[in-house]
Amino acid sequence: MLPVTTDVLVIGAGPTGLVVAAALAAHGIGVTVVDDQAAGDNTSRAAVIHARTLEVLEGIGVSGRLTPLGIHAPRFTIRDRDRTLVPVEFDRLPTRYPYTLMISQAVTERILLERLVELGGHVARPYRLESLVQDTDGVTARLSGGAVVTAKYLVGADGMRSTVREQAGIAFEGKEYRESFSLADVRLTGGVPDDEVVLFFSPAGLVVVAPLPDGSHRIVSTVDEAPEHPDVAFVQGLLDGRGPKRERAVVNEVVWGSRFRVHHRVARTFRAGRVLLAGDAAHVHSPAGGQGMNTGIQDAVVLGEALLVALKGDQGALDRYADARRPVALQVATFAGLLSRLANVDRRLRPFRNVVLGTLARVPAFRRRLAWRLSGLVYR
Repeated sequence: MLPVTTDVLVIGAGPTGLVVAAALAAHGIGVTVVDDQAAGDNTSRAAVIHARTLEVLEGIGVSGRLTPLGIHAPRFTIRDRDRTLVPVEFDRLPTRYPYTLMISQAVTERILLERLVELGGHVARPYRLESLVQDTDGVTARLSGGAVVTAKYLVGADGMRSTVREQAGIAFEGKEYRESFSLADVRLTGGVPDDEVVLFFSPAGLVVVAPLPDGSHRIVSTVDEAPEHPDVAFVQGLLDGRGPKRERAVVNEVVWGSRFRVHHRVARTFRAGRVLLAGDAAHVHSPAGGQGMNTGIQDAVVLGEALLVALKGDQGALDRYADARRPVALQVATFAGLLSRLANVDRRLRPFRNVVLGTLARVPAFRRRLAWRLSGLVYR
């Protein structure tokens, strides 16, 4: 049953929405989460949790539950076929989590939902937001099936095509990438490490190869027109043309695959009165560097803290949230876009790019700064 009134109504039960809700429920705040899916998504795009995200998730008591379930990858490398251009080491970072945690988003969502339920919350499904109206006292949301919920604040964590953002009249500024992205979880042998994330640069486009806890590897690549369901031959062609050359990575099975298009967009504001945006509803960008879900979860933690203060009467906390997180989103989008552009550089410029990156990679300060950026510790 949906309540008629609640302190905070969260639209969207992905990682961002679940973290906002858990952060509030942990302090006894009345929070209602609705999602338009009948059940949680059992396939996912995100497979990386960075150090800073694990740090902020300590506040809701889930970091210790997540870390045993994933692969601890202490190294990220940028390569041109077999040549390592930039090695990035995480194992010397000043954090309790000196690695990248490789874990399926489906598992991450399951752990977050379990924690929300422990704190007394739940997700109401399937309810789709149809419209919202706000005044000086709150927000009234009309949901599918005729349900109406009035909340003091409403959080839009409903993804790139956010109905909340549209209803609040917030512009989503940016553009769509020309290329499409292919995503596949595959079982393969040889050629790539089992404890390291690799970003391969290629004139044909980037390909990311990352290990997953079940022994499979996540393959993400840019292509002109990705197939809806990539098969073994398609993924093998990507790795043969862009991946390791000295030792061939052989694709034995495609466990799951999909395609998607990526936009480079950031909302003009993360707040419109009593309506707040977080996660993909507020910013989307290239998957290079695995920053998307991580940035959304960090949004959620900061927003949860701001809402706690706002509910005590300090409305300025919500402006501080918006003013703090939008510049971070712009930085993340710019960084992910730069990685994509470097990967797709014209064939004629490829030797120059490699020389420049190889030279920079010999500078410890450069590698250290890149590790701080990728891990998210730079946003502390």
